[in-house]
Amino acid sequence: MPKMKLLPSVVCFLLVFLNLVSLAAGDDDHLVYSGFTNSNLLLDGAATVTATGLLELTNGTLRLKGHAIYPTPLRFGATRSFSTSFVFGILSAYPDVSANGIAFFVAARREILAGAMAAQYLGLLNGSNNGNDTNRVFAVELDTMQNNEFGDISDNHVGIDINSLVSANSTNAGYYSGAGDGEFRSLTLISHEAMQVWVDYDGEAKKVNVTLAPLKKGQGKPVRPLISATHDLSTVIPDTAYIGFSSSTGLVNSRHYVLGWSFAMDGPAPEIDIDRLPKLPREFPKPRSKVMEIILPIVTAAVVFFVGTVLVLLRRRQLRYSELNEDWEVEFGPHRLAYKDLFRATEGFKNKNLLGVGGFGKVYRGVLPVSKCEIAVKRVSHNSKQGMKEFVAEIVSIGRMQHPNLVQLLGYCRRKGELLLVYEYMSNGSLDKYLYCQQSKATLNWVQRLGIIKGIASGLIYLHEEWEKVVVHRDIKASNVLLDSSMNGRLGDFGLAMLYDHSDNPQTSHVVGTIGYLAPELGRTSKASTVTDIFAFGIFVLEVICGQKPIMQDSEENQVMLIDWVVDHWNRKSLIDTVDDKLQGDYNADEAVIALKVGLLCSHPFPEARPSMRQVLQYLNGELVVPELVPAHLSFQMLTLMQNQGFDSYIMSYPSSVESMQSISSLVKER
Repeated sequence: MPKMKLLPSVVCFLLVFLNLVSLAAGDDDHLVYSGFTNSNLLLDGAATVTATGLLELTNGTLRLKGHAIYPTPLRFGATRSFSTSFVFGILSAYPDVSANGIAFFVAARREILAGAMAAQYLGLLNGSNNGNDTNRVFAVELDTMQNNEFGDISDNHVGIDINSLVSANSTNAGYYSGAGDGEFRSLTLISHEAMQVWVDYDGEAKKVNVTLAPLKKGQGKPVRPLISATHDLSTVIPDTAYIGFSSSTGLVNSRHYVLGWSFAMDGPAPEIDIDRLPKLPREFPKPRSKVMEIILPIVTAAVVFFVGTVLVLLRRRQLRYSELNEDWEVEFGPHRLAYKDLFRATEGFKNKNLLGVGGFGKVYRGVLPVSKCEIAVKRVSHNSKQGMKEFVAEIVSIGRMQHPNLVQLLGYCRRKGELLLVYEYMSNGSLDKYLYCQQSKATLNWVQRLGIIKGIASGLIYLHEEWEKVVVHRDIKASNVLLDSSMNGRLGDFGLAMLYDHSDNPQTSHVVGTIGYLAPELGRTSKASTVTDIFAFGIFVLEVICGQKPIMQDSEENQVMLIDWVVDHWNRKSLIDTVDDKLQGDYNADEAVIALKVGLLCSHPFPEARPSMRQVLQYLNGELVVPELVPAHLSFQMLTLMQNQGFDSYIMSYPSSVESMQSISSLVKER
């Protein structure tokens, strides 16, 4: 009898325990948020909940992402039907352009969002994993930018994404009114008005329907969906997965909001109480009325008393902010920055904001007036229209590159006889001022120097092998390596040499670059390549380790090439003596020897003897053994002459180097 009485208690305990396990695993049937005050969502990046209850995914800061995730993973089975609805609004500082959009997602892992990029990647994926089946991500995007790399149809579209930002299906934003087929009515995602989205997945039919409509009381869900796609989501969504929202900004001041949200399994999403939703802010002005654009000039012309003053002011303003803008630049719209903004950002390009002067122009520090983003503006002179369209297209393409060891190119502007390139600002300036400072003790320690070398190597691997196009830098040197706030090296000024290629005769023998870093074969071919970049990188490595410029002066004030000086020490088995004296012996000798050998190997006169950048990084990381160099009793310059007769300008730049300097390795053992 006692055992019989105990049995119901045990059964009750097991039922309670199983229920708790089910809740912990996220077996929620539905959720409803009419405003997000006191919500339990997981927020990261720029995402926050405002005092009025709005879920603000981005706050207007440029090139940021934001996520809002339901904290408990839900049970999707194999895969159950589900439905969701949400109300959103997008605000932009400009009436005709925004960046970049909002996405509702179902993801197997929250960790995949941590490595996602902003801008065109919407905070969902990045350049390396976009399109991978291992992503296990389903999303519906509301995209306000047309990105050709993803095949976007317009800058105002809705797309269904499966493991990729190349949509499985997409269409322009709008809805079908009335019953049946109805009449299609367009919607503008950046209209500053709230809209409602419904996403329904039928687990039996394996079909996704997405419906969009303006938020109006009594409007309800349109009968006909805006877009559909047939796909078995059980191959994408695992048994348990996370749901939420992702958003990102690019180069335009935009804000993305969610006002309300509901979700349900095996049935329609619960109704959202429209009356309880918070209101969108009105921080950005509405577009000016077309009527006002017509009336204002008429009224101004009628006020004769002010005509003279107005004409003078307008003329002065025109001369100060005039730009060169041709019809073909329309396709590069978001990447073109207004000269007026750059003028104000740099306080009229005053000398107090001058960061440096180089062979291609002057660089100024500035702060954009609206976004408060710190920038560096390079002013480049040009006098020819030949090839300018192709060059700007290359600049815009380069602006899409994202790598932690490359300085981000944010955009451009053109004036008569002048091109302005806008980069992100690097607070610690260029590397050369740290290498050649007058202090007796180095301002860069050994760990920082080796980290900078590896970082630049990683950036060059990205340019040469990993990006969608092969990019040849053409001017790798210490003054083009900038240091961020954490003293990480970033390669800048890539692509500037192309300006001269476009404006010069294609048959010219003019060699672009900096003396001391130019590969000897350039004198014969005048064609830069990834191999000539590797040569310049080798000189750069020696420069960083030795703390010496590529062209040195000996005790008798004769010019000596840094590479021949290092080779001479290598032949005398005193290679370690070339390490910068300012380090005062505080370095890892084994790492220094490896780095010096890598520098010599990369700067070999014969292109076929140089390693690839990927091999270089493997040598520096100790993953591969550096090949032993085989000496030849010839100087570096003599090997150059043997390979490249007639490269007089290069040879004569270092008259003392042709003398009896000992050899660099001319051959390497078979690798």
